[in-house]
Amino acid sequence: MPLLMLDLDNTLVDRDAAFGEAVREFLAAHGLPAADLTWLLSADASGYTPRRDVARAMTERYDGTVPADAIHTFLDRGAADHVTLAEPARAALTKAVAAGWTCVIVTNGRVSQQELKIRNTGLDALVHGWVISEAVGHKKPAPEIFHAAAATVGESLRSSWVIGDSAPADIRGASGVDARSVWVSNGHPWTEPTFRPTHIAVDTASAIHHVIGAPETPRR
Repeated sequence: MPLLMLDLDNTLVDRDAAFGEAVREFLAAHGLPAADLTWLLSADASGYTPRRDVARAMTERYDGTVPADAIHTFLDRGAADHVTLAEPARAALTKAVAAGWTCVIVTNGRVSQQELKIRNTGLDALVHGWVISEAVGHKKPAPEIFHAAAATVGESLRSSWVIGDSAPADIRGASGVDARSVWVSNGHPWTEPTFRPTHIAVDTASAIHHVIGAPETPRR
């Protein structure tokens, strides 16, 4: 069956919105200024700042105000407890599976947190499998994580597609394994001059619909 590899954060799920909601709850629960929302979102950098660095910054800022275990619980579960799978993306993914596509999530991150997101949104019942960088010892865009994803579901990378919102991780990664790709722009312009996706879509549902309607010949 044709293989479709999908990113998780800010592709299948709106991780930034979920983290923002978790931050608001955290600030309110500990009597902290609501204005700290901006600081925490900046410190988090859409999840790209290493967890230990965010934890250190929060510990220094809230020393004597918030217990360390509360900070670590927030970072471990905050976004994961608030993520949702948008109905258009759910419907498109369901359609892809029904059309015979093998769908596998390929995500960077920690196993405990990423699997919680997958299960909380019901994605575990929709996709055929998932690969998380911590588990395989390789992060996107490394070719090894995409090979691991294909092996997980018993498929070949030949004629495969990658859908994701990150140019350096998802689109460069797809190019490295000769897969076709769709960049989910979320309304942003493409600015990378050295490589390009096969297609650009404004959202994940549109990206999936493009892929399942596209020819299955390998990109060259």
